[in-house]
Amino acid sequence: MTTASDPVLWGAFVAAAVGSYLVRVSFIVLFRRVDEVPRRVERALELVPAAALAALVLPSLVAPDGTVALLTPKVAAGGVATVVAWRTESMTWTLAAGMGTLWLLLAL
Repeated sequence: MTTASDPVLWGAFVAAAVGSYLVRVSFIVLFRRVDEVPRRVERALELVPAAALAALVLPSLVAPDGTVALLTPKVAAGGVATVVAWRTESMTWTLAAGMGTLWLLLAL
């Protein structure tokens, strides 16, 4: 396992913070100069929350221990929840279907 010294670690934190800040400020500056946000940009920005959620959730489903495992109860439950979310667009039904599937498969 590699270790990072304190200055290197703090440098990485500062670089990430500055980079994140610059990306956020760039949108504010850009849209201040534009009277109306183009429809294509609005459409792309609408997809950001789903993409961020997928980026956070998917690794814990398919590689919780660092190795890829596609035939697990978590992956199956995630697949069921995805289909239910797509078909119903209901958070309640999605959670019920996903958790119900997970509990059922873990009980078997």
